[in-house]
Amino acid sequence: MKSLLTIGLLILSNVFMTLAWYGHLKFKELKWFENAGLITIILISWGLALFEYCFQVPANKIGFQGNGGPFSLMQLKVIQEVITLVVFVIFSLLFFKNESFKWNHAVGFCFLILAVYFIFKK
Repeated sequence: MKSLLTIGLLILSNVFMTLAWYGHLKFKELKWFENAGLITIILISWGLALFEYCFQVPANKIGFQGNGGPFSLMQLKVIQEVITLVVFVIFSLLFFKNESFKWNHAVGFCFLILAVYFIFKK
């Protein structure tokens, strides 16, 4: 159960992180943000990042072996990185129609899957 809770919280965290880091690139298409300056964009992104931390910190606390969770620190980091890339690819394909998923991206993901395998190998 702690495994699923940790992964679910990491997914939510990464959705907010991706919106904070890359969502503002679409703001110019929204009428109420067309004249927003850099400071405004930074503050909005910072506000979104707060929600990222509200999910990320509990995920790591619940999932970490040192707190009774199922994952080592290295395993938590690799899980987080894989989730980050999956969320980012889905986000970029849905919201940035000019972006595409190419063969070299697929190869990179295969290497990430290998990284997960080796990190979790006893």
